[in-house]
Amino acid sequence: MKVTQKVKKILSCYETDNVGTKTNLARILMNGKLGGTGKVVILPVDQGFEHGPDRSFAVNPDAYDPHYHFQLAIDAGLNAYAAPLGMIEAGADTFAGSIPTILKVNSSNSLHNGGTAPHQATTASVRDALRLGCSAIGFTIYPGSDAAFDMFEEIREMAEEAKSYGLAVVVWSYPRGGDLSKIGETAMDICTYAAHMAALLGAHIIKVKPPTQALENLEAVKVYEKVQIPVSTLEERIRHVMKATFNNRRIVIFSGGAAKGEQDVYNEIRELYKGGAHGSIIGRNVFQRPRAEALKMLENIVNIYQGKF
Repeated sequence: MKVTQKVKKILSCYETDNVGTKTNLARILMNGKLGGTGKVVILPVDQGFEHGPDRSFAVNPDAYDPHYHFQLAIDAGLNAYAAPLGMIEAGADTFAGSIPTILKVNSSNSLHNGGTAPHQATTASVRDALRLGCSAIGFTIYPGSDAAFDMFEEIREMAEEAKSYGLAVVVWSYPRGGDLSKIGETAMDICTYAAHMAALLGAHIIKVKPPTQALENLEAVKVYEKVQIPVSTLEERIRHVMKATFNNRRIVIFSGGAAKGEQDVYNEIRELYKGGAHGSIIGRNVFQRPRAEALKMLENIVNIYQGKF
């Protein structure tokens, strides 16, 4: 694996990490059609836990099979595939060495109403990630939740263990719970805060939702107005999130969110690209489509991040 100068520059921002962790980050950054560009597209398939199998896969029955998702990510030339323990175990041998994998080590489910304290259960371990040859662990935190401090302490411990064994750490940072409104979960100031918290917790790769123009926290609103932080376009908002994650020193990728129209997906990702995002992690918007359509969509998304579409 020849590491490009762009990837070496990204790796240089992780100044205390050991060779093993940097090697696993390089594997993700150098894999697939975007390998070496500093951009990444990852397929996440944890929706069976989060939303249930039928809500996730019935629209495209082939997607009930874990092998389908491995093969989709490989054939699309993506950087990595992220999934919970059972999904990766179901294809670990067949697809060993074919694509970097990220083990999602905690999960929630839609049968549980978290109220003001949404939380996630730990469903896999760092040892599982090592046993399965994964490049990274993935962990969700809910800033704003009444259970947020417990989640922060848990990822601190798991990240310390993962890094000691040379694994990278990916943090899904999704504000919810507490006094946050539904609009506030994706508000500009809240998403920026969530991304910054993930960086402070030691994440190598940070996953957040694309922020809206809304502002939630009254004290933050005063700052936005005083220093005139631009928020009118998604490109501007993405650029500010990147600044808040150590002035572009951390890899930040943005979720695809709920299913939406094809052109809406492309338009959003073009704004992410223009704003300097490192990439996208997109699941339902591709695997809920027929395989041929999904592959074409992923090809177009990769082309956007290559500046071609």
